[in-house]
Amino acid sequence: MIKGRLIPAAGLAALAAVALAGCSTAAAPSGSDATGSSKVTLHVLVNVTPNLTEEYWNSLVTPFEKKNPDIDVVIQNPGAEGVAAAVPRLLASGDAPDVVQSLAPTAELAPELVDLSKYAWAKKGPLADQYSIDGKNYMAGIGVQLQSLVFYNKKAFSDAGIAAPPKTVDELTEDLGKIKAAGWQVPVQTGGDWMTSHTLQVLGLPTIVSQDPKFYQDISAGKTTFSKAYGPAVETYAEWVSKGYIPKEALGIKYPDAEQAFLSGKSAIYPMGSWFVGSQAKAADSADIGVFRAPAEKASEAPAMGANIASPYSILNTSKNQEAAAKLIEYLTTDKAAVASQLKVDGNYRDGYTYEMSPLGEELQKIVSDTKASSYTPTGGGYGERTMPTGYSGEINTQTQALLGGAPAADVLKSMDDWFAANAG
Repeated sequence: MIKGRLIPAAGLAALAAVALAGCSTAAAPSGSDATGSSKVTLHVLVNVTPNLTEEYWNSLVTPFEKKNPDIDVVIQNPGAEGVAAAVPRLLASGDAPDVVQSLAPTAELAPELVDLSKYAWAKKGPLADQYSIDGKNYMAGIGVQLQSLVFYNKKAFSDAGIAAPPKTVDELTEDLGKIKAAGWQVPVQTGGDWMTSHTLQVLGLPTIVSQDPKFYQDISAGKTTFSKAYGPAVETYAEWVSKGYIPKEALGIKYPDAEQAFLSGKSAIYPMGSWFVGSQAKAADSADIGVFRAPAEKASEAPAMGANIASPYSILNTSKNQEAAAKLIEYLTTDKAAVASQLKVDGNYRDGYTYEMSPLGEELQKIVSDTKASSYTPTGGGYGERTMPTGYSGEINTQTQALLGGAPAADVLKSMDDWFAANAG
C-alpha cells in the first residue's frame, strides 16, 4: 500500500514495539566490520513505489559506494507487505536492517532508534524540530512532502466557468456543483484504501489545526472531541457523497487506477500529496493540471498545511555499523545531487536544493514558498510528539469509507467519539 510514501507512525509503533522489545539483542551484525577487518555491509530497507523503484534506490547509492569503497550498501525491498510489516518480521528473525527509510519516529519507538542529535546535519534538517522527541532527533529527511493539496483539471474549471481556485471550503463545494452541472461525472477523484480518509483530512485539518495548533495533543488527551473538531468536515464530505460529487463506487478504486483516471482527464479534482507532481511529470500523456492549497472554512483563516518529512532515514539500535550508517544518511540527506534526485523523483521540496521542475512542480513550489514552517501539521497518526492513539489511521479510514457507503455524518462522528473515548487519555 502506498500512503503518501510514509508509513503511518501510530500503526507502526503498535506493531513494531512488541517485536522490538523482544528482539533488541537478536540481530546479527549486518557487516563484518565489528573487528574492522573487512568491508562494511549496510542493509537499507526502503519503501518501493512506482516512483521509487528498486532500480532507482540502487542507482542513488552508487555514487556513495564509489566514494566509500569500504562500504557496500544493500537495498532491501519489503515487497507487497511494505516497510511497516517487514520491520518487526526482520527483527524477529534476527535479520534487521541497519537503516530504515520511511520510518516516522514515535515516543514508543524512539528507544529502539539511534539518537542522531549529535550530528549537525540531523539537527538542522527539514522538519527536524517537528519530528523531535524530548528534544532528540531520531531521523533525518531530505525535504518536505506537502499533503493539504488539491490538484485540479484546468479544463474542468474552464468548462464550469471557474476563474480561480476556491479560497474557502464553501467555495470549493459550490465549484463542485458547477463542475457537476457542466457534465463532469466525477468531480472528486478518490478511491478505497487510505485515499478515502486522505480526502477527509484535506477537508478538515487546514481549519482544525489553524484553530488549535495543539489539536493532536488535545484530542489524544481527551481535551477536545473528534465531533467538535471534525464535525464540519465530516458533514461536508457526506454532502459531497449525497450530491454525487464523490461517486460511491470510488470505494472499489485502487490508488494507481485513481491516479491514472485523473491524469487522463476523467475527473475534475484530486486531493493528493505533493508526490503526485512526480507522477505527473513522468506520465506519457496528462491532462492540463493545476494545484491549489486546501482551503480553510473561512477566508480570514490562514489554513494549516499537512506536511510530512520526505524520505526520513533512521538507524536501528540493533545495527552493528552505526557510524557507517550515519555516514550514509548524511550523504543521502545533504549531498546536493543525491537530495535533488530524491526530491525530483517523488515531487518533494527543500529550500536551497533545486532541480528541473515541470510546470505543475513550479506551481507547487510557489505554494511551498508561501507556506510558513509554523503552519505545518502532521496528518494521519501524526509524528514526533504530535501523535494520535494507536489505531487512529485505520479507524478514521474505516469510518470515512462508511460515509461513502451512505452512513449519516452523525453516526460517523459518534463512532469516532466512542473510539477516542476508548483509546485516548
